[in-house]
Amino acid sequence: MHASYLAFLPADLRRDADLRPESGLWSWRDHLVHIERIPRPEAKVRMIVLHGAGGHAAAMWPFAALAAARGFDVRVPDLPGYGRTRVPSSRGIRYQDWVDCVVDLVRAVRAEDPRPLVLAGASMGGMLAYAAAARTGMVDALAATCLLDPRLPRVRAAIARHRWLGRHGTRLLVPVADNLRVPMRLLANMSAIANDPELTRMVSTDPRGGGTWIPLGFLRTYLRSVPVLEPEEFTACPVWLVHPGADRWTPLSLSQAFFDRIAAPKRLVVLDAAGHYPVETPGIHQLADAFAEIRDELTCGP
Repeated sequence: MHASYLAFLPADLRRDADLRPESGLWSWRDHLVHIERIPRPEAKVRMIVLHGAGGHAAAMWPFAALAAARGFDVRVPDLPGYGRTRVPSSRGIRYQDWVDCVVDLVRAVRAEDPRPLVLAGASMGGMLAYAAAARTGMVDALAATCLLDPRLPRVRAAIARHRWLGRHGTRLLVPVADNLRVPMRLLANMSAIANDPELTRMVSTDPRGGGTWIPLGFLRTYLRSVPVLEPEEFTACPVWLVHPGADRWTPLSLSQAFFDRIAAPKRLVVLDAAGHYPVETPGIHQLADAFAEIRDELTCGP
């Protein structure tokens, strides 16, 4: 599965595929969270890569491999309901479980050693990374491809497959239906997750990622979620918005509505010609360069 996703990278970046992940399980609450890692004891910085509602560790591997090749010790968890993470009941998963899981993972990783830690979030994982950084105060830099605030009607309209769901989802989704599981591709506009039709097909049918079934309670609690801190109050760490420039699903303007309000030092990098799942040239090279710049800022200083 890793090789299938890596194949979409430009040829000159596929050499990063020589980096192989180590797979392990982390006991969290009554879950066994599957985590893939490229351990690099010599690395001066670490990174946790977070997927969104269409991903899992293997789907994030192209980006994890790019980061590892640029000097990061990298971990990629399968969040509850996705990948190979084991949960007692998939019907009971709520968005807050994702936030709590990442918060506790950050704390656990931070307790291991003092090396700077970067959180990188893709798609919905961007706001998830923001939440963990805000709650813990233990993150040294945040990189996100999107910062989507589901309180905004235009954000809800963009992410939903059906206009009525985006417009009325917060009212129509009620707790009594929380445990009902439905295919993610019926709820989210997965047809726009990538600009390459073959990559779109693979992501949206991947049974560990975009092809999974989720409980309506996860969607309800996500759509009703609010940030731990409003962006004007966020000063925990520098924020890099590395947004795909040809994103047909969640255009840059949606993320900028939140990003522009952030009080912390911040930087916008537009990944030219890249789709929501950014693998295109030159955008993917710009993402790799951004990782290197974050590394240098954390290790070399101004």
